[in-house]
Amino acid sequence: MDIKATIRVIEDYPKEGISFKDITTLLKNKKAYKETLDLMEDALKDLEFDYIVGIESRGFVFGAPLADRLGVGFVPIRKPGKLPGDIESISYDLEYGKSEIEIHKDAINKKDKVVIIDDLIATGGSAMASAKLIESLGGEIVAFEFLIELTELGGREILKDYKVISLIEYDY
Repeated sequence: MDIKATIRVIEDYPKEGISFKDITTLLKNKKAYKETLDLMEDALKDLEFDYIVGIESRGFVFGAPLADRLGVGFVPIRKPGKLPGDIESISYDLEYGKSEIEIHKDAINKKDKVVIIDDLIATGGSAMASAKLIESLGGEIVAFEFLIELTELGGREILKDYKVISLIEYDY
């Protein structure tokens, strides 16, 4: 199955000039979603790690089921104000603005090995911010995995010191 063909592209969303990759059409297609999880799992199966860290919110859609399939824990990275305990936070630039993310301070311990998962890498801002959060807690990034990579926006270059896996590429 061509999983890329199941992704809807919406032009000029959320603002003019942005070509939004809408994965809701992939997610509602049970065969495409299962194949996507199978491909993501296959890319990670030979790596050694303790946790999958999913970036809110679409990183949860892939990260939690992959953690279950691979027999590891799942840790969420959330938007501000969503975590009840002591948190570590960081601000970063988006493709079309600024944002902030948080993680519980006790979510990752020194020497824990993690894979960070999100649906898409564009500029690499949220991915790099996530790496900095994990590393500030003493964790080690084994790899990043993304469903979609927007190659022209240079996110992979921002993450050049890490293993980066992506299933589908778009120029932009």
